[in-house]
Amino acid sequence: MDIQFTEEQELLRSSVQKLLRDQYDFDTRRKIVASEEGWSKKHWATFAELGLLAAPFSEEAGGLGGGSLATMIVMQEFGRHLVVEPFFETVVLAGGLIEQEGTDAQREEFLAPIMAGEAIWALAWTEGHSRYDLNNVATTAKRSGDTYVLNGAKAAVIGAPWADKLIVSARTLGGPRDHAGVSLFIVDRQSAGLHLQSFKTIDGRRAAEITLKDVVVPAGHLLGTEGKGVAALEACRDRAIAAQCAEATGAMGELNAATLEYTKTRKQFGVTLGTFQVLQHRMVDMFIALEEATSLSQHLNLTMAGGDPQGSKLASGAKSKIGEAARFVGEQAIQLHGGMGMSDELNVGHYFKRIASINIQFGDPTYHLLRYARAS
Repeated sequence: MDIQFTEEQELLRSSVQKLLRDQYDFDTRRKIVASEEGWSKKHWATFAELGLLAAPFSEEAGGLGGGSLATMIVMQEFGRHLVVEPFFETVVLAGGLIEQEGTDAQREEFLAPIMAGEAIWALAWTEGHSRYDLNNVATTAKRSGDTYVLNGAKAAVIGAPWADKLIVSARTLGGPRDHAGVSLFIVDRQSAGLHLQSFKTIDGRRAAEITLKDVVVPAGHLLGTEGKGVAALEACRDRAIAAQCAEATGAMGELNAATLEYTKTRKQFGVTLGTFQVLQHRMVDMFIALEEATSLSQHLNLTMAGGDPQGSKLASGAKSKIGEAARFVGEQAIQLHGGMGMSDELNVGHYFKRIASINIQFGDPTYHLLRYARAS
């Protein structure tokens, strides 16, 4: 599959490519990751000025109306450059939930600062025992007058150390594994009783373990219908998978390009590696894996844009297939580069770490293979 982009989509892609090529090379990215904050407010402001943070949102919500295809374009280019700024966490996850589940007042209050680059958000849904089950929620929310009181813990919340606000899943009714009874709440990160233990992830990003002890949330910060949070999270997961598949193909493309260039210049036994037929075959396999993954990513994002009811099943199939393909490309790239493939100075290892991180977010390839089979 090869999408024929519209003039506006081509303009978006070329604008992102030029920006990142000029201002976000590998050395710049390494300095950002090594900094105390771990992300660049300057680049985030530039993304906002370019309209990237508004691109996926509908025109009714104040965005540019690009939808999932705009997200795909941005995420693929971000994948090529290993961008660490929280576009995925803030725009795709939190912004998508607010747009789809929020009231008119909530959309008006919260989406404009996101699109202007003035607010950072994170989604706190994972718990230490939950694995990938969206309904396995032990965190509780008890109604008390015009407020809810939250108690519990969330694990490995990506982007939480940077966030101004969090979307937290908590159980308002039922048992720990019930599908019904989970609700979503907008929580200020500076709320009394909310504590973060920050850490750096394997791919250079920042995450946190979060504990909530008697955290008071206004009833007006309930996002969506009380007790219907799992359905909202399932739709969010599908959008997240579509975005991450696009990011993975961007990373795969750079790994292929770097490995091809290396095999053309690195000599062994007096000849370049690229002259060995067995290595040529491996490079062809890497190229085929990339082409298949790119086609599947485009198919998934087109399906999501069209609102196809089979989109959720396709998302699981794509997550499994592209996850395995990305891991294969990453492993081949490292092996063909030799020991230096995992050195901090070379970008190959950093791409592999990012792929590994993508593969375990919202379900690993094995989990989604089984989910796809059950849906058949």
